[in-house]
Amino acid sequence: MSTPSNPDPDPRTTPGLEAGGGVPPGETPPAEAGTGTGTGPYRPPRRGWGRGPLLIVWILAAVCALFFLAYAIVLATR
Repeated sequence: MSTPSNPDPDPRTTPGLEAGGGVPPGETPPAEAGTGTGTGPYRPPRRGWGRGPLLIVWILAAVCALFFLAYAIVLATR
């Protein structure tokens, strides 16, 4: 039978901690890597949405608006 691991270990027995809870230099990895989004050749961003996706969004919005308009008319005529 194994004992459950404690997610908050005792700092007195945790390796790599100095007195007071600090970490000695070289114990942690550097803050940033050199593989960020700024590396590589520059490519200017594309220009907006394509016509196809924009048309689909407009059609869906019109269908939703017509549905709620028809629903309101049905409720008003009861």
